[in-house]
Amino acid sequence: MPELPEVEVTRRSFVDRIAGARIHAVRVGKPLRWPLGCAAESLVNQVVGDVTRRGKYLWLALDHGGLLMHLGMSGSLAFDAAPAVPGPHDHFDLVTARGTLRLTDPRRFGAVVWSPAIDSDPAARLLAGLGLEPFDPAFTGAHLHAALRGRRVAIKQALLGGAIVVGAGNIYACEALFEAGIDPRTRSHRVSLARCERLAVAVRSTLARALELGGSTLRDFRDTHGMAGGFQLQARVYGREGQRCTRCEGSVRRIVQGQRATYFCPACQRR
Repeated sequence: MPELPEVEVTRRSFVDRIAGARIHAVRVGKPLRWPLGCAAESLVNQVVGDVTRRGKYLWLALDHGGLLMHLGMSGSLAFDAAPAVPGPHDHFDLVTARGTLRLTDPRRFGAVVWSPAIDSDPAARLLAGLGLEPFDPAFTGAHLHAALRGRRVAIKQALLGGAIVVGAGNIYACEALFEAGIDPRTRSHRVSLARCERLAVAVRSTLARALELGGSTLRDFRDTHGMAGGFQLQARVYGREGQRCTRCEGSVRRIVQGQRATYFCPACQRR
């Protein structure tokens, strides 16, 4: 699933090329997770403004409202001056004077939804449950500690939920917890303020590193230039079951939490 770094890398790869482009045509393929919410022809002749990100959503501002886009489980965006004929998994084309922005999504859990504004429904409703951005100055150890205090779920599950902080997807949660030295099975309310401060720093540094490396390519992630991410090649615990820990003499262990694989070092990461 594309996580925050992959979505941000995607945004950066086409934002400057599409900004200011006039829409010439819109092609809608098979139904996605939610309906477009407007007549496709109503988007024609509008001009694309800035492209911003909130969590794993992208917001394409238009003359009248905008499009909220989500890549779902398997989606990807490509921006091409001369795209190929749409294939069976190409479900949305925004054809502009500068190129075509195409959403490809084999599983069709992604979405393109029109909204009159990002702070109006349906966009506001879809974004309402998101936590802080990891690079928001308000995301501190104190904020994290306060948010975890009443939760009894494992700390990794709390990070994945997205209601406290967005962007800590499975691979990044594993890596951040390793960096902070916290066992992923630790109950959220038992994580001290000092450990929350380390974890907040670890979440930010892990995601910053992922952005520098172009995100992670575990299956078929590519940005709109067609480039793969490289973070997974530098993962210290994720995908390294049975291998020696990079920090100590222990070995990396794999367990399943909430139907997701968790990787950690039992010797380095304490409850």
